[in-house]
Amino acid sequence: MGLPGLGALLLLLLAAPCPGQRAGDSVFQPSFIHMSGPRVNSFFLGNSSGVTFSVILSPGNEETGKLQVANCSGSKRAGDWNLDVTPGMNTSKVTVSLTRNLELCLPNATDCCPSPLCVLETLQVLACRGSVRLAQLLIQAEIFANSSFAGNVSENATIIPNQAFQPLGSCPCNLTAGACDVRCCCDLECTPDLKQLFNGSCFTGVFGGDVNPPFDQLCSSQSMEYTPEWFPFLCVQSSLDNTPFLGYFYHGSISTPKVPAFTIPLQTSPGRLFTGYRQGDPIITEENEYFTIPQQSLAGQCVGNAPVAYLQDFDVKCLTSLESYKEGLPHHVRINTGTADFIQQNVTYRTITDRGKFITESENLHPAEVLCQNVTFAEHYTFICKDKNIEQVNVTVFLGSLCDGEILTQRFTVEFLSLKSTNGEELPENTGYQVGKPVRAANINASDPLGTLNIWQPAGRGLCASATYTPVLFGVDSYSGCILEVGINEDCSLLRGNVTEKLNSLIQATHIGKRDNSSYSDPDDWVEIIRLDPFNSDTNVSTGNLKGFCPDIPANLNIHIMFAEVGAVQGIPQQQILAVQISYSTVLWQFQCGLSCGNSLSFLPITASVQFIKVPAQPPVRKTRYHRIYVEFDCNQNDVCLQQLFYPLTRFYTGEPYSQCLAKGLLLAFLVLLAVIMSNPWFSKLWNR
Repeated sequence: MGLPGLGALLLLLLAAPCPGQRAGDSVFQPSFIHMSGPRVNSFFLGNSSGVTFSVILSPGNEETGKLQVANCSGSKRAGDWNLDVTPGMNTSKVTVSLTRNLELCLPNATDCCPSPLCVLETLQVLACRGSVRLAQLLIQAEIFANSSFAGNVSENATIIPNQAFQPLGSCPCNLTAGACDVRCCCDLECTPDLKQLFNGSCFTGVFGGDVNPPFDQLCSSQSMEYTPEWFPFLCVQSSLDNTPFLGYFYHGSISTPKVPAFTIPLQTSPGRLFTGYRQGDPIITEENEYFTIPQQSLAGQCVGNAPVAYLQDFDVKCLTSLESYKEGLPHHVRINTGTADFIQQNVTYRTITDRGKFITESENLHPAEVLCQNVTFAEHYTFICKDKNIEQVNVTVFLGSLCDGEILTQRFTVEFLSLKSTNGEELPENTGYQVGKPVRAANINASDPLGTLNIWQPAGRGLCASATYTPVLFGVDSYSGCILEVGINEDCSLLRGNVTEKLNSLIQATHIGKRDNSSYSDPDDWVEIIRLDPFNSDTNVSTGNLKGFCPDIPANLNIHIMFAEVGAVQGIPQQQILAVQISYSTVLWQFQCGLSCGNSLSFLPITASVQFIKVPAQPPVRKTRYHRIYVEFDCNQNDVCLQQLFYPLTRFYTGEPYSQCLAKGLLLAFLVLLAVIMSNPWFSKLWNR
């Protein structure tokens, strides 16, 4: 990109409208997009009734870098670009897509990209009502040609040499035949122009083509941090072709691929019975399959066939409609208790009367056209356990009527209780935290010691005013936030206090429980929260007469929780919290607005992060000077050691039988001794006599 193109891009960044529009204005979100693929999406916020959308190519002036003034006379197609709009009530989805081919040109080919940088254009998307422009979306398109292989693959078999006597390959990252692999600089099929795209981020090491790296035994190698004094006497003078990595990736056997089944074998053979569940083990059914209940994946979506883990409670909510509704695992399935015995689930059915708690969205359909079906609204599972076995399973199923056009929020909960205490109390012997359970908080010096440690759970537009809270779960790193509306005339001191108050509302506690069953009456069961102030309140940060500019805003809350495994009860690790620290990260807030600021509002995102850090229960034993020196003589930790000075004569050498090595060694010693004797002057005198 030349200087004029760079000037146009900077002009786009300065002219792009930012968050902070008035509630009644129409705006694109985001209002500026740097496009690197053939399709991009934005959203038009506002009433789209009577609004026309158009896309316009806007080449910049090569001398000034300014864009041409766009009007409302455009269409939904400009050059190779198409504009699609999906209207909604107050939000419309705008999609801009490229229709041309992105393949690199072959000889005598058309409709292709002549150079790796295929598209470098500037687009404007306008939303107009009549001739009045309501909103503007600026797009900087910088798209490179595809480098994927699209030709024919030859069916001729490639002769692969025996890998026991060959290195891994001259270029292991060359995975695609007939095409350039990105970041593989040793790929001979990559042209110099393509290599310039990723020349600074090539694969390194063996995978990047360095298949014969210098090894530590070479006399010329300087990779060892500390070289022993005898290293020059024991080092090896050899070429890199005779490398110890030769055949390193060769296994010597061929294994047939096995399709993983969603089952595991039960240890029911005589002499090796199933000995019970441990924490985290999947629960097994009578059909030797996993007992599954819908759960949320890492991506936030619900997975219908997720296994239930032993001693791990959860409470999930899944959205579904009548079209996508699927029945789960039948309730007549029997469950393995842990000792190869099977028990039946105790199922209780109830009817939902208040559907408003589960139906989140409903379309306006005529009552005569609505199709309804009796479905499951919620399922609550209670597992009664004793030691490592399951004694009883109680299931409560809530049924209700779901109609076409409605969105149902299903809820699934699983709770494990001890046979000694089935009223919801925890096991007295299970003193540690379990992953996924809420962290206990308390106000030790208050009349009501109950405290909370939460993070945000935004809803709707993500504003802090409407955000709800969710508890911090042990062992689960979390990151959440919300958006705070700020005006241009906002006082910086008041803004800092408002943001600090919002962040402190998440932590209504002074201490955190070391264990899941910490007692409020025992101060030793709690650790005090270490708070680091976001800024010094005595320091007056002056910004002059600038409006909409505030430094040192504590917009980020960092919660660090250190824990350790302090033992195990019946094979279940006991994890305790050792310390909790809360700190703030400050940002520089600057008011952002569109073409005109006026009395508009800007958005300030504030976040909260939770990180669990596992530390040793006790400090590691410090190594003495003797241990540090002894490592130099340990043959298990060094490739070269003094004990292997006469390597062929020691037990470490396994290339030949020890008896043959000893005989050859004695013969060699005899020849050396004979040579020494014969080279002595007195031997020659004796021989002459």
